[in-house]
Amino acid sequence: MHYISETVRVLADELEPQLDSYLLALSDRLRGLRAARGMTRRLLSRHSSISERYLAQLEGGKANPSVTVLWQLASALGVDFGDLVLATDAGDRGMDPELRRLLAAIPPDAVAGARNLLREYLGERRDSRGGIALIGLRGAGKTTLGRGLADALGMPFFRLSELIEELGGMQLGELFSLGGQKSYRRLERQALENLVAGHRQSILEVGGSLVSEPATYQLLQGSFRTVWLRASPEEHMDRVRAQGDLRPMEESNEEAMADLKRILAEREAEYRRADAVVDTSGRRVDESLTELKQTVARLLPATNDAIGA
Repeated sequence: MHYISETVRVLADELEPQLDSYLLALSDRLRGLRAARGMTRRLLSRHSSISERYLAQLEGGKANPSVTVLWQLASALGVDFGDLVLATDAGDRGMDPELRRLLAAIPPDAVAGARNLLREYLGERRDSRGGIALIGLRGAGKTTLGRGLADALGMPFFRLSELIEELGGMQLGELFSLGGQKSYRRLERQALENLVAGHRQSILEVGGSLVSEPATYQLLQGSFRTVWLRASPEEHMDRVRAQGDLRPMEESNEEAMADLKRILAEREAEYRRADAVVDTSGRRVDESLTELKQTVARLLPATNDAIGA
């Protein structure tokens, strides 16, 4: 009996570093998923029925959660259970190592061009009738620049958030509070489908977290040319606060900036899948709008006359 207990202790000692490593990976995954969806810890606590204190321990890698807790978190985040508990990204398993190396070597500014070349090589056809969709975090200028672009092109301008509210019959805050992530994402997808079906061309502003939903993002990119409006974290913060809107930054200044940077970091790879990028940092509205028009003229040559290109 003593021999058995000693063997168990030795095995436990050997496995402890692996468990610690997994819990750290899990904590990073949880923070990443929460950031990608723009959820505060308070909001996640409310929808998962898990205390903010315990969530802080989980995100710090200092708690060993039960399967029940992980299930509650996955449900509140609106992700599959496996997407939360897998410590590694299984998305590129089986990918040819040389292809992975080549993809990793593409400079950030060349990603859109490389993707378009690959699409052309594969013979992929995209429906360009939808117009332009502006993606990015709040505070990048999507509403102001979107309306300016729509006026220049003579196209209607839509905010997907308003279409979601119309479809759900209540404001976004209430939709999140009552239905959580799953209900919101379902309405988001439906609102986008309705817009694509009902309008030949338009300028669309979408919520910053849409890119975290693969199927919805794929629909968006298949129906519109997408432009990522990018800004520095500091400008995002200043612009959002100037608008009197502090969501989802409800913590102290330092915590809010850290959370904002994490959100941008988690979404950047998806934002870079856009057809083009316009950086609005340190620029006046008219300067950003001029570059946006020039960008759109390249993406949709048929609009050149309207833009004056």
